[in-house]
Amino acid sequence: MACTSCSTGKDGQPKGCKNNGTCGTDSCNKLSVFDWLSNMSLPGGVEPFNIVEVRFKNGRKHFYRNTENLSLSIGDVVATEASPGHDVGQVSLTGELVRVQMKKKKVAQDSEEVLKIYRKASQRDIDIWQEGREREEKIKQRSRQIAIRLNLSMKISDIEFQGDGSKATFYYTAEDRVDFRQLIKEFAREFNTRIEMKQIGLRQEAARLGGIGSCGRELCCSTWLTDFRSVSTSAARYQQLSLNPQKLAGQCGKLKCCLNYELDTYLEALKSFPKTDVKLKTKKGTAVCQKIDIFKGALWYAYEGEWMNWHQLSPEQANKIVALNKKGEAATSLEEYETEVILSEEKTKGFNNSGGEDSLTRFDKPKQQQSKKRNKKRKKRKPNPTKSKNA
Repeated sequence: MACTSCSTGKDGQPKGCKNNGTCGTDSCNKLSVFDWLSNMSLPGGVEPFNIVEVRFKNGRKHFYRNTENLSLSIGDVVATEASPGHDVGQVSLTGELVRVQMKKKKVAQDSEEVLKIYRKASQRDIDIWQEGREREEKIKQRSRQIAIRLNLSMKISDIEFQGDGSKATFYYTAEDRVDFRQLIKEFAREFNTRIEMKQIGLRQEAARLGGIGSCGRELCCSTWLTDFRSVSTSAARYQQLSLNPQKLAGQCGKLKCCLNYELDTYLEALKSFPKTDVKLKTKKGTAVCQKIDIFKGALWYAYEGEWMNWHQLSPEQANKIVALNKKGEAATSLEEYETEVILSEEKTKGFNNSGGEDSLTRFDKPKQQQSKKRNKKRKKRKPNPTKSKNA
């Protein structure tokens, strides 16, 4: 969603509300929350909740207490308490939903983390705020050059100026501990402002910078994902994915967060499958699981010593053999159970493969016919050398 007046200018910046992509109506903000209680009035005698949520650069949000009882709405630019001075941000949520968000994020209403709002931002506050935003890109490039000159194994990913321009926060990523005491001295001398260094993880860096994922959509961490849960390679194993780090890793270099989205569904489906390490004992021999297909609901087994011959079974049939083995009995053979699967597939063969999509040679015959027709046309076009000599 976006405001109706949004469009792109010459430099790539969006037009419309002139907020460089952060719409004043909060309709195209990143990580915005829809206030579905905005049209409802409070019961009589109930005072409105005096804490609001304020959003800063790249989705950073904090809760602030409205001690002056200002009439605030979503999208208002306010000056908030900071250490030192004040900061400038936009109101992202008001009303009773703020109480729900604080409970979700486990922030107490009487906590010292909840600072207060000074006032609605004046034009002077907004001008100083915009000047700091314009300086960030140049300072980021210069700060990276200084870090390289000092041989520090760190990467400065982003810079955020405080609303009054009195402090600059440098966000960086590093694998090991970094001694940046000399770096802070040079930054303070070069940029003439108070410096604060804050280390973030690789996932947080990707969330701040944003980008397009391999699915073609914006990164989940920069649009709606707020909590970063750990992702392990077992999630890829349960979903039968190849353990290729280039395909499983996201732009942050870690495993993709979307590997956890469908994991619960796969685990629920695998409950009906026997474990792959369980061998099936038959009178013909011991069978070992070679492959499973969760979507088709099928397993493939092969006898020990006959690894090239696979036998397809359904989870129900495989569980029957496992139940017999637990009783100390051995099944006759896998072929008896395999015939039932083949018969059930033949009944639906006309529906699944009516157009011959499963044939590997479906493109060969048309190509042969076309090549024959072309050869005939070429023969007709070629002149006969004997006729030309006689003429």
